[in-house]
Amino acid sequence: MSKKNRHLLTLEELSNQELCALLELAAQVKKKPAKYKKALKGQTLGMIFEKSSTRTRVSFEVGMFQLGGHALFLSSNDIQIGRGETIEDTARVLSRFVQGIMIRTFAHKTAEDLAKNATVPVINGLSDSHHPCQALADLQTLQEHYGKLKKLQIVFVGDGNNVSNSLMIGAAKTGAHFKLVCPKGYEPDADILRRAQKEAGKTGSRIEVTQKIQGSVKGADAVYTDVWTSMGQEAEKAKRLSDFKGFQVDEKLMSESPNAVFLHCLPAHRGEEVSSGVIDGKQSLVFDQAENRLHAQKALLIMLLRKRN
Repeated sequence: MSKKNRHLLTLEELSNQELCALLELAAQVKKKPAKYKKALKGQTLGMIFEKSSTRTRVSFEVGMFQLGGHALFLSSNDIQIGRGETIEDTARVLSRFVQGIMIRTFAHKTAEDLAKNATVPVINGLSDSHHPCQALADLQTLQEHYGKLKKLQIVFVGDGNNVSNSLMIGAAKTGAHFKLVCPKGYEPDADILRRAQKEAGKTGSRIEVTQKIQGSVKGADAVYTDVWTSMGQEAEKAKRLSDFKGFQVDEKLMSESPNAVFLHCLPAHRGEEVSSGVIDGKQSLVFDQAENRLHAQKALLIMLLRKRN
């Protein structure tokens, strides 16, 4: 991460030490929120949304408020970017008004172009390639449950998508093992996988990709899944439902690792990628995980914005 103008577009921009420090700060923010209630006093975060949102919008708005700052919701339908203004000009203009920008978008290049032209920190709230904020909450949830991340066995059942990409990178950086179980043709981006495996070689992590669902979660500490059809993929829904048949995380699959926790980034399509019995069952931590979006993002905002106050 640049010391001059720090952004967070992927977890790759954090050193391993920074990631561990950020998770520790998130734990402290959660434990003692009053200590940080003026951390970002007078700061404003501009939030650009090209995709709809529940957790991202609410967690960033509430987070900024609890840190003494303010968040500004900017729908692409309401600002000039929706009428042809370039992302470059949007970055330059917003940088004159706010102390940070969060964007939830489709193409990852949009977030990159925003960061290149902004003079304030830019946070990727989600792109089609990466979801670093979700991964921070995932790692925080696992760390507070198990007391560690190193050597944990994380199994992600589903698409090699933005959520799995970021969690894979986070696992590699913290020494956790990561296995993606997906149908043929739904593997992660080859370059992202290669970089994660290279990072894993430094920390003793193991990164795997397999198409074999049977026995895949045996010995897992955490079983994770996500929707089979993400925003922007609606035209592919019928094909995806067919291709992912047999990859549902249900009670039978979870019985392979009765002590594992279940994670899901939400929203969930019950009866598709996960059964109601699992998501509402005793192994599920999905709502703790959702809450940790708030705490992890507050820590991230403090890290990126506090020195600019």
